[in-house]
Amino acid sequence: MLKIGDFSKLSRVSIRMLRHYDDIGLLKPAEIDDFTGYRYYREDQLFIVARITALKDMGFALADIVRILEIYDDNEKLDSFLTARQQELTEQELETKQKLMLLDSARKRLRKEQKMNFDVTVKTIPERYAATVHMIVPHYQDEGMAWGMMSECKEPLIPADPCLAVAEFLDDEYKEENVEIVVSMTVKGTYQDTEHVKFKTLPAVKVASCIIKGAYEQMGDACATVVSWIKENGYKMNGPMFNIYHVSPAQTPNPDEYVTEVCFPVE
Repeated sequence: MLKIGDFSKLSRVSIRMLRHYDDIGLLKPAEIDDFTGYRYYREDQLFIVARITALKDMGFALADIVRILEIYDDNEKLDSFLTARQQELTEQELETKQKLMLLDSARKRLRKEQKMNFDVTVKTIPERYAATVHMIVPHYQDEGMAWGMMSECKEPLIPADPCLAVAEFLDDEYKEENVEIVVSMTVKGTYQDTEHVKFKTLPAVKVASCIIKGAYEQMGDACATVVSWIKENGYKMNGPMFNIYHVSPAQTPNPDEYVTEVCFPVE
């Protein structure tokens, strides 16, 4: 039997933490002296504490480890716990990469001393013939699913000049999922509708708009600028906002080269 101090040294777990493990039922001492209150551990309990430490290093909470130790010798059940944790960490990795990208973009703008000033203009986008896809996508970042539907067309689409690639957001509020959008691309010639791609002449629309040069992280500030300008200049919004992608990921992999026009229909 090992005294708690010796067990602490051998397991590399502090006495305070061993007592906490005891309190939550994760690792009980083999014996507690009734007279002195000293805790004693068996040598084979070093294997158990090693499992606990390994599971903690994988990011499992102590409450989860209590449950895992109960089924530790059942490989199938143990693998399901490990698989779920692996998926969770993968999702966290993707979220971390996204946050790092946003931080990197912000620092680049600071180094370039780019002030996010957006010039708002009012103009009329003329009537135009376009290939359109109207659908529900899981999230805003899944907009590419709608653009991918354009490949349904059997004959190649000939872009108009200029070619306006537009994403219109139809929901009345921000949606965390099931986002309704229409994407459209102006084209030359006439085409037959497919299951998802519909060809139509879109009406002229008067908009207040501004141009964003660079990554999409500026979108929030640009929208706020246009909305404030609309209110201050006596206009009213008249329809769902949309983006025109003048230069998009389809043309360049470099976010600094994106050119996006944020448009709000007005009257």
